[in-house]
Amino acid sequence: MVEEGGKQVGDTFRPKSWNEIKTHDSWSIFKIMSEFVEGYEKMAKMGPCVSLFGSARKQRDQRHYKLAEEIAHRLTQQGFGVITGGGPGIMEAGNKGAQRGGGTSAGLHIDLPIEQFGNSYIDRDKGLKFDYFFVRKVMFVKYAQGFIVMPGGFGTLDELFEAITLIQTKKIGRFPIVLVDSSFWSGLINWIKGTLLAEKNIGQKDLELFQIVNTAEEAVAQIQDFYNTYHLRPNF
Repeated sequence: MVEEGGKQVGDTFRPKSWNEIKTHDSWSIFKIMSEFVEGYEKMAKMGPCVSLFGSARKQRDQRHYKLAEEIAHRLTQQGFGVITGGGPGIMEAGNKGAQRGGGTSAGLHIDLPIEQFGNSYIDRDKGLKFDYFFVRKVMFVKYAQGFIVMPGGFGTLDELFEAITLIQTKKIGRFPIVLVDSSFWSGLINWIKGTLLAEKNIGQKDLELFQIVNTAEEAVAQIQDFYNTYHLRPNF
């Protein structure tokens, strides 16, 4: 055991030698393959879905939790299922709202040393557990026809920018990305415009890859409007 931040950390999280890394790499491919296969088989049965992201640390009495629950409920009333990270906070709110609306609800749980545990609102046969973040993110993107992004931390930002990058570089087809709560996102958007755009690291058109809203009604309307604008039906 080694100490990290005053806490004991097991062998799983200690720094690895180069020889250990090489040995582990050879065998980990089988675990990675199994996660992809199980994920593809379960998620392919979901139907049209929207992935909903946000902080695991939001409590049930907080505004963003209640807002996420209402968004998920409204999505089910429009025929969409809901995909979340399967944990507490905003993820739980998404699964709870989908359950309340009678819709399909999946939880893509990740094995973490802190914070993460499966919530009780996921459809019984729609829960998946991953060891690898990158496999999990494939499922979020591949089986979603929209992203709704609530306030969150590093993980939420990772998932947001992954989707934006894949669409910007045309590695996947475009789908709507909706950021909820302008007061939370305004600092980031100002930096994107004032620094990334100003220094020409992105183009003006890239700012059209996402929209910002403040209410559950606006969030769901953005998803609907996208498919109406492009005359698409999201595989209902």
